[in-house]
Amino acid sequence: MKKITIREIIKATGAQMIALGDIEEALNKEIWYVTQDSRETKEGVLFVARVGEVRDGHDFLPQCFANGVTACLSQKVTAPTNGAIVLLVPDTGKALLDLAAYYRNLFDIPVVAVTGSVGKTTTKDMIASVVSQKYDTLWTQGNYNNEVGVPLTIFRIEEHHQAAIIEMGMNHFGELDRIAKAVRPNIGVISNVGVAHIEFLGSREGILKAKCEMLAHLEKNGVAILNADNDMLQTLEGKLPQKIRWFGVEHKKDFYADEIAQVGLEKTACTIHTPIGNVRVNIPIPGVHMVLNALSAAAVGVELGLTTEQVKAGIEGFRATKNRMSIETTKNGITILNDVYNSNPVSCKASLDILANAKGRRIAVLGFMGELGDYAEEGHREVGIHAAEKGIDVLYCIGLCCDYMADAAKKAGMKEVYYLETQEEFWEKGLPTLKAGDTILLKASRSREFEKTVAKLQGVN
Repeated sequence: MKKITIREIIKATGAQMIALGDIEEALNKEIWYVTQDSRETKEGVLFVARVGEVRDGHDFLPQCFANGVTACLSQKVTAPTNGAIVLLVPDTGKALLDLAAYYRNLFDIPVVAVTGSVGKTTTKDMIASVVSQKYDTLWTQGNYNNEVGVPLTIFRIEEHHQAAIIEMGMNHFGELDRIAKAVRPNIGVISNVGVAHIEFLGSREGILKAKCEMLAHLEKNGVAILNADNDMLQTLEGKLPQKIRWFGVEHKKDFYADEIAQVGLEKTACTIHTPIGNVRVNIPIPGVHMVLNALSAAAVGVELGLTTEQVKAGIEGFRATKNRMSIETTKNGITILNDVYNSNPVSCKASLDILANAKGRRIAVLGFMGELGDYAEEGHREVGIHAAEKGIDVLYCIGLCCDYMADAAKKAGMKEVYYLETQEEFWEKGLPTLKAGDTILLKASRSREFEKTVAKLQGVN
């Protein structure tokens, strides 16, 4: 983080300073790190006391003072000790975003914002892999894509960085508006508009409206990179003041792909067509849906001045984040398709498409898909039907709403379908049936913690 002074923080947030001793000296103190973790506090650190659902960061202010923290953002009047400074604001969450907006404006570099209903993290990582071929690039780590994670990512921008790729998530109206105001992107990527978070946003039209909050903060001379194959995003054509670049497979506009071929379970080959030329690439992760991610990365790369060869190198050098369709073979000859990080009907069906290409017995172990609201029954049934249509050999449906999935699969003609209430039941009944040559897909919403079953599989005898 580039050092900023207490004076700058006050300017950015409108905070009132509570400090003992010389006021001018306090205003000139420098901050080189921002955190909400009291364990990371020491001299030069700004601690943000946020009020969470489980913990109140203000309870840790004494610990921060004892650790020698330089300053704390607080929404509660607190007397500092040990030479610390308290910066009093009405809302520490808003102040964190305001400070991030100020910090982002210290850098004149291209910033790419990435959002979408499905595959945000993979899209962001692939874009970062491409952009890194030319620029010293910072990108969001893990799932730091909310109103806390995005500011903390922005604070990681250093003077040596030449570009930043910021993932932005949301599940309620207004979130992307607040986040994007801090990010102020030059390029905005929307991968798709599906049904994720429909429980909170009411409809796909509501999801589109929420995603478009990002575009309201796109620079006037910026570029919106949109999925031409998505019916909801197609409605934006001709409606944005910024330039739009379209990518797709079905709709052959600015960036498109053809000659798509699955290369075993490990790769997807395709030819990418761009305004500056065409290139044949091997995407190092399976799934036709990954072609769209590669196309969005190609679009960002070309907009930032990369050659087609640099785009190819970035796509082929991409490595997936842990638990996102990572493939491994156990010592007992069982292939695991580990896609347990999250799930929704669109991504789950795409994962089943990959499983369908496997040799040997194809087994899907699927769990609850959250935040679907009134669409929950229909969404789970759609996945069950898709599993049957793709010829999956065995389907285990585990937990909440998965009885709908099992019922739909059976009615669609699938023979081996099992509904279980818990993962533990699968460990008892399903694990002993596995054998060498099987390929098993595991996928569920993050809250289901299906990585526990992955760990069990890795130890199957």
